Amino acid sequence: MMKFIMFMFFMIPLCCYNNFWMLQFLFFLMILFFFFTFNYTYYFSNISYFFGCDYLSFFMILLSFWICGLMYMASEKIYLSNNYSLFFSLVVLLLMISLFFTFCSMNMFVFYLFFEMSLIPTLMLILGWGYQPERIQAGMYMFMYTLFGSFPMMISLFYFYKMNFSLDLFFLCEVNSFYIYICTIVVFLVKMPMYFVHLWLPKAHVEAPISGSMILAGIMLKLGGYGFLRFMKIFLEVGLKFNFTLISVSLIGGLIISLVCLRQMDMKSLVAYSSVSHMGLVLAGLMTMNLWGYYGAFLMMIAHGLCSSGLFCLVNISYERLLSRSLFLNKGLINLMPSMSLWWFLLCSSNTAAPFSLNLFGEIMLINSIISWSWLSWMFLFLISFFGAAYSLFLYSHSQHGNLYQGLFSFSLGSIREFLLLFMHWVPLNLIFISGDIFMY
Repeated sequence: MMKFIMFMFFMIPLCCYNNFWMLQFLFFLMILFFFFTFNYTYYFSNISYFFGCDYLSFFMILLSFWICGLMYMASEKIYLSNNYSLFFSLVVLLLMISLFFTFCSMNMFVFYLFFEMSLIPTLMLILGWGYQPERIQAGMYMFMYTLFGSFPMMISLFYFYKMNFSLDLFFLCEVNSFYIYICTIVVFLVKMPMYFVHLWLPKAHVEAPISGSMILAGIMLKLGGYGFLRFMKIFLEVGLKFNFTLISVSLIGGLIISLVCLRQMDMKSLVAYSSVSHMGLVLAGLMTMNLWGYYGAFLMMIAHGLCSSGLFCLVNISYERLLSRSLFLNKGLINLMPSMSLWWFLLCSSNTAAPFSLNLFGEIMLINSIISWSWLSWMFLFLISFFGAAYSLFLYSHSQHGNLYQGLFSFSLGSIREFLLLFMHWVPLNLIFISGDIFMY
């Protein structure tokens, strides 16, 4: 682990020079190094100090490297306009370092420390490179929600240390206390986010620059799910007693948010609310406490990270040309940008969990998991899936068909950089489906 950590620290001085594309290349190089040095075992490997890597960490760190590399590609405007591009590179690198430490930590306190630390670079991205003045309010929403959710977890850390004399994940014993359970999971519920504590997410997404939206949708929402995957084993008994309330809230909330998506006129807001709906399904699957739910939630998180990030890139491509995210103005784009319309179709269809996307794989497992928990939940699952298809179709048809907005000027049909960016979101999303058995290990 230390060689990767030292490599990332070595990249920090490069931020002092105008090496924007060099840093992106190094991120993709890190993916190759990481991919070939992992030894694919069930247990933690590459152990050093508090850090190690198992399957959960491996896929989450790969996704982090991938999304951070693509953030550079999507943020060419910052580089061309010289909008503090060196500082932007430094912020992205610090964010990647904090995420790397979060995902490969084997100690609860180290996990908690870097979990919270990843909030600061994200806040800097929103406040520094956001578009509207409302970004300050959106940043404060995100900061306060996460901060108030994380204070109870600190109390539970003290409790764990008092009971186990260690905070290593190996040595944690099962806990049968409702209060400690709630204290530990509140911060994960806020990060997911669960319905009722989701209000920070649409605000943060709408006000963030494209890089901020990509990292929020691709990685930051997954921190909550990753925390659940790590910690639910010590709450098995108490979870079986109280999880029915969280499953009910997630399913009903997912349905309500799906209906909210159908009334959105801001494209970025629509994609942001669809993230809340998908994460509701993931949370419900996790809370059933069975293996199908565990696998399904993990797959759905990776699939959603790629799909949602790609949709935000598409929205940004339209925004850079029309200077508006409104569906009233983004109409008839298939006449102007037919090649881009293909990518709209591919990513919107993946968002509906159409074959052969990874979303389908994850959603089938989650549906199995939730229906095995209670057959009455089929109604909510049916409606969430149906309205999920409905709002994705609504987004595609409204933006690509209809009369052209008359106030349009001439613009580029799409650069190689933009097509490559979308290609690198869509291809992993649909090729991992072929080797889906590796997730069953």
